[in-house]
Amino acid sequence: MRDAATDPNLRVYNAPEVAAHYAALDYLSPCEQLLFQTFLKGGMAVLDLGVGGGRTTPYLSSIAGRYVGVDYAAEMVAACRRKFPRLEFQQANAADLSGFSSDSFDAVVMAFNSMDYVIPDQARFRCLREIHRLLKTQGVLIFSSHNPRAILLRPSWNRQRLQVLAKRFARERAGLESILLRLLVVLRAVVAAGQGLARSIGRTGRRIFTGAFWRGEGYLLDLAHGGLRTHCASPHKLVPEVRKFGFRLLQILGDDYPRASWQYATEWYYYVFAKTEIAEEKETCA
Repeated sequence: MRDAATDPNLRVYNAPEVAAHYAALDYLSPCEQLLFQTFLKGGMAVLDLGVGGGRTTPYLSSIAGRYVGVDYAAEMVAACRRKFPRLEFQQANAADLSGFSSDSFDAVVMAFNSMDYVIPDQARFRCLREIHRLLKTQGVLIFSSHNPRAILLRPSWNRQRLQVLAKRFARERAGLESILLRLLVVLRAVVAAGQGLARSIGRTGRRIFTGAFWRGEGYLLDLAHGGLRTHCASPHKLVPEVRKFGFRLLQILGDDYPRASWQYATEWYYYVFAKTEIAEEKETCA
């Protein structure tokens, strides 16, 4: 079991306020909804690895024949047990899943970029070996990972909120409501573009001089929760690495789905792999 002395991120995740933040999340992204519905079938044995505050628990447990949530942060596990007292949660490190039998799960899910916090590299390699051991033949691994080349933030806003505002101020006058909505959309687009530009400049400044950006793989400091050491890899780096541990790629999908993915704007990618036979690993992954 890793501790805060060897993994500084663990101290962050064990902070009660951070655990409470993740426990309050209760959604699936459109990308997750599509991949879960496509690759996870009813009755599967599902391991929710890096479960955090249980954001994915309601959906995954509702379709699973067996559901187990695992996290290495005690505060996260405690939060999940409070929210879902009838479900199974365990505290364990993703690099050491020896408490589970081989060939015992049909699917392993690591949502919200949990794989990126299994550090250092050797721990991530052990994690992939352990997942391969736990999965049944043709079992499915679904996980996401940060894209180190994501430096541009696309403008976005909630059109539905603008419609509510336009309707409120128009007071049932349809013609006025339409005019107000168009005006609000234009104003919000201008504001969103400015915000996106400012954030893009800041992110570009932080990443453009890093080796991770130019190599497409490495470590960055995620500013969330005061700072998290984060591994990140673009698809052309990540896919060959995972294949070495006995997995076959099924699909890649950007977190910005249904928008089209773009290497300089997509913040992270979701990957779906199926278990195959262990390939011969290169010395760097030993």
